[in-house]
Amino acid sequence: MKQIASSSHSLASLLSHLGETIRLRMLRVLESEEVTVSELANVLQLPQSTASRHLKTLTEGGWLRRRERGTLALYRLVLDDLSPPARGLWLAAREQMNAVAASECEADDHRLASVLAERPVDSQAFFGRVAGQWDSIRHELFGSRVLPAGALSLIPPDWVVADLGCGTGNAAEWLAPRVREVVAIDQSPEMLNAARKRLGRFDNVRFEEAEISALPLEDGSVDAAIAVLVVHHLPDPIRVLHEAARVLRRDDGGGVLTVVDMAEHGREEYRESMGHVHLGFSRDRLERLFDEAGFRPPAMVDLPADPRATGPGLIAASARIQA
Repeated sequence: MKQIASSSHSLASLLSHLGETIRLRMLRVLESEEVTVSELANVLQLPQSTASRHLKTLTEGGWLRRRERGTLALYRLVLDDLSPPARGLWLAAREQMNAVAASECEADDHRLASVLAERPVDSQAFFGRVAGQWDSIRHELFGSRVLPAGALSLIPPDWVVADLGCGTGNAAEWLAPRVREVVAIDQSPEMLNAARKRLGRFDNVRFEEAEISALPLEDGSVDAAIAVLVVHHLPDPIRVLHEAARVLRRDDGGGVLTVVDMAEHGREEYRESMGHVHLGFSRDRLERLFDEAGFRPPAMVDLPADPRATGPGLIAASARIQA
């Protein structure tokens, strides 16, 4: 009898946590994304104090995973963390919410997308702050083997190469002695200033301050493009690959895009600390991105790991545009 009473009490407690619509809406959002209190308050259009109160109840009730990053607390509903009774209750409640409150759920999803779209601003602010130290940060995370291994296909001496998201000029410095011209493009003025200082000895590097989702280049004006450790910062990677496809020449002698980025990983802290939108890329996802943008199937290779590097592994994907 005691066990039955205890089970009934536990079930009643779980049901009480789901007894308010606002908590159901919270759990829907937090099942799809890990967000901060302020982000969740914006999505649900609540005072932050109200959001915090409900989050405390749900966290103490075992519904949420709470992770601290500096002064921030991030929350997420992870189905595998829930007990079988809690999981069953939530799945039933979620289905009911989607059925009877579809318009409200759709509005929440729309505002969540807007909140997530603002995160690249944090990425831009990060690069503005660390432009002077970015080379050392990058070297610590990924070592010294990134650029030569990822850019081997970009060495014909008569090529014009667009360096998308050039940063402080790492790739451009390696390319400039080997190609006719490098167009170094970045949206961060601080990064471009650092690149100008680094590349001052070259007379074949042109600098453009612009977003790489709207390249300041004419159609078919470059032989190749390279994006090194850039795509994981982009909320809409396919848009940038489409832009790369637009500016690439389409004859048999050129039209190559090379992407060097992190392989898929689980380091969630990178979202807050460095403004990462994507936690790396699997081979399947890279292949889909290239295909959707109009490229041939990419050749992909896992780059050799630098034993001194502390970051995730890297992958390089390279493909020609469809003629």
